[in-house]
Amino acid sequence: MMQISPLLVVAAALVDADGRVLLQQRPPHTSLPNLWEFPGGKVEPQETPEAALVRELEEELGISTHASCLAPATFASAPLGERHLLLLLYVCRKWHGVPEARHATALKWARPAQMYALDMPPADLPLIGLLESLI
Repeated sequence: MMQISPLLVVAAALVDADGRVLLQQRPPHTSLPNLWEFPGGKVEPQETPEAALVRELEEELGISTHASCLAPATFASAPLGERHLLLLLYVCRKWHGVPEARHATALKWARPAQMYALDMPPADLPLIGLLESLI
């Protein structure tokens, strides 16, 4: 039996007062170029998912939040080359600062229903319906 190495990734659905969710566009020189995704990133060894997401939001968007502001929402599981992606999605409604595109090409606020028309990574697509019901 072939062993698959899981890749643990965390992402945030940052929800504003109008019920919109922040998405970022992947740079053209990365894997899955130009696709819209939830901000987040890989969980490092010896790091909890919540600590990783707090770190990633600060690195990618320049905003700060606390682990207690991250509500676990859902997950996605998908093949990713020779690895297997396990994506944990959290909802966050409280943060400090104004998000800026530090590593992304662009940022966009969108309602969940609008996300169906965007080019998003395959693992993110099943998460949209849940966000619609939560927001």
